[in-house]
Amino acid sequence: MSNATNLIHSIPVDELTGSISVPIYQTSTFVQDEPGVNRGYDYARSNNPTRATLEKIIATLEGGKTGAAFASGLAAIDAVVKLLQSGDEILAVDDIYGGAFRLFTQVYAKFGITVNYVDTTNADNVAKAITPATKLIWLETPTNPTLKISDIAAIAAIAKQRNILLCVDSTFASPALQQPIKLGADIVVHSATKYIGGHSDLIAGLVVCKTEELGAQIKFYQNASGAILGPQDSWLVIRGVETLYLRMQQHCKNAQALAEFLQTHPAVDKVYYPGLATHHNHNIAAEQASGFGGIVSFTLKTDTAEAAKEVVCSTQYFKLAESLGGIKSLLCHPATMTHKTIPAEKRQAVGVADSLVRLSVGLEDAEDLVADIAQALDKVLPAKTTAARKYESAVL
Repeated sequence: MSNATNLIHSIPVDELTGSISVPIYQTSTFVQDEPGVNRGYDYARSNNPTRATLEKIIATLEGGKTGAAFASGLAAIDAVVKLLQSGDEILAVDDIYGGAFRLFTQVYAKFGITVNYVDTTNADNVAKAITPATKLIWLETPTNPTLKISDIAAIAAIAKQRNILLCVDSTFASPALQQPIKLGADIVVHSATKYIGGHSDLIAGLVVCKTEELGAQIKFYQNASGAILGPQDSWLVIRGVETLYLRMQQHCKNAQALAEFLQTHPAVDKVYYPGLATHHNHNIAAEQASGFGGIVSFTLKTDTAEAAKEVVCSTQYFKLAESLGGIKSLLCHPATMTHKTIPAEKRQAVGVADSLVRLSVGLEDAEDLVADIAQALDKVLPAKTTAARKYESAVL
């Protein structure tokens, strides 16, 4: 079965009515036949038929045994961290999502869970950084916002040898492009707010586990902490899955066009996109995923926050906003938006420069998006270098 067919037909027809759309069970509780005897559901925090359908769908798409749907991506991450105990260490990718960094350092640090940040683009770095306290390896691949790629299979082999859990945040790829569990990961996390939902109209998180045992622990914390996804939003995520494969194809196509254009613009210094042959670990990205995603980041030759702000405030089709993965193109300035909670020295050390701009490339026509970014970049062209004059001559 092809990926596209599997995505669409992972969504079941309602057995009770034959409805082609999954029903929304908007209820807080369920009538029981007698005390302690029910029809599979008793209280909607513990379980809900709409949410249960979504959880089964995402487990199927990722090739895992169990799925759990949460009220946000951070709630999903929080549930995974609850698998640990005081004294344990997380070995985490250095270019980490700002929200995860905040959760690790400002919430769980005080409970005795430590984090060691490592450049995971080289699996040897991971092997060398493991200590007796390491209980969880935390990857994002691609990372946010510099699109670093880690070799999931190689790191999974290291984790298995050391009896350490491997969790992969695969938000930027989605199950349409990448299935980390099939590459050896134990847990996959998604911010379904992004590509899986796909329409910038919900907040949701998903966790998929490789084994029933791990899944049962995550489900326990889901119920005990109560950060569940409601039935309406569960239905919206299911609706997003219906078009996920087609959307990701177009996101990838448009992002490739933007990345290739950005390489030619004299105002641009570095371009980060796994689909470029110049990208470090481009070959690994091509091997472990069926596409390179819809996110492109770049820095400016005028490496200042002011230059970046001028660019992000000068676009027409790219809207300045947090988040990503929707059908409409967005852009942001990570240093002052998504990654502002990360100390400047750490942020800059992993490549999140003051001038870095992150594009969430949507489904508009690629030529329109290129033209939009071009006119914004023209406002911050460096002094009339030969390259700048040659570029201006070519576009005029």
